[in-house]
Amino acid sequence: MLLSKGRYLMLFVCVQMVVMALMYREGYRKRVVYFLGIFRKGGTPAAIAQGNLTRPGDVYANLSLIVKPAMREEDLPFCPEKSPLISGPFRVTFPPMLTMAEVEQKNPFVRAGGRYKPPDCESTHRTAIIIPHRNREHHLKYLLYFLHPFLQRQQLNYGIYIIHQAGNYTFNRAKLLNVGFKEAMKDEDWSCMFYHDVDLIPEDDRNLYTCDKYPKHASIAMDKFGYKLPYKTYFGGVSALTPEQYMKMNGFPNNYWGWGGEDDDIAIRVALSGMLISRPSVQVGRYKMIKHEHDKGNEENPKRFNLLAKTRRTWKQDGMNTMEYEVLSKEFRPLYTNITVDIGSEKGFHPKT
Repeated sequence: MLLSKGRYLMLFVCVQMVVMALMYREGYRKRVVYFLGIFRKGGTPAAIAQGNLTRPGDVYANLSLIVKPAMREEDLPFCPEKSPLISGPFRVTFPPMLTMAEVEQKNPFVRAGGRYKPPDCESTHRTAIIIPHRNREHHLKYLLYFLHPFLQRQQLNYGIYIIHQAGNYTFNRAKLLNVGFKEAMKDEDWSCMFYHDVDLIPEDDRNLYTCDKYPKHASIAMDKFGYKLPYKTYFGGVSALTPEQYMKMNGFPNNYWGWGGEDDDIAIRVALSGMLISRPSVQVGRYKMIKHEHDKGNEENPKRFNLLAKTRRTWKQDGMNTMEYEVLSKEFRPLYTNITVDIGSEKGFHPKT
């Protein structure tokens, strides 16, 4: 009897030592989940196998795993179908006094012009990020701080293009996106184009910046809308199209000057060209918006509803096939390619001679 009790005591002590060792090795929370999971069918819990998806981490946490191997670029293997660097939600907080130089230091593999290729494998995805811009340097700094590591965790071959509208005429987001498409395609045969507002920060790296069978609306859940889709056909914020999808719908409209309307026009074009809208899940397509007031020169467009009423008649005559603009400069900066353009005004395009 005494011997039996001793065996039970020894077994109990051994189990406790194993539990303590597991906790010590990889952290209390993960190891408790692991220990409980071994009693379930299937062995290692899925939550551990896929990484911790319940508590947001640092967006830069996995970048230390990226190491350039001692082999030629042409000898690199293809990247796996699912990147091992993806770990789910990450914290989005804005470091005070952040500088572009600090962002540059944290992304050592990003080349001039905001170009990146995984140094340890050959990516099968080529994604260009197009960001319309004017007087938003503060927002741009924070977007780049999060966007570069977010894309690197997905093992993408990517480039970031800032399309800067010159002058003080009313802002035209959709026309700048058209310009971004045309100019980016001159640099490389991109397989996917992401059209990205400068004030939206993705919160989950499972939200893949690759294109789908149909045009993708990536920002399905923004914090300003309570992380819900505001209405069924909403296509604003962050969207993605292949070059073939973009051309099939004649690109985006050029005649929406000021805030609002162009996103709904684009959604109508998707439908009129015989395509559907693809979206990630609400849990994955989450974005935090950097709070701001309406910019001067980007006031609400009073003509937007009248323009939308005409989209069915005008979409084939207003878009990529009628765009006029002039590139004033193209700079390959450390974190992005900056293209400054004259796109004219509501009164028309009148290039300076």
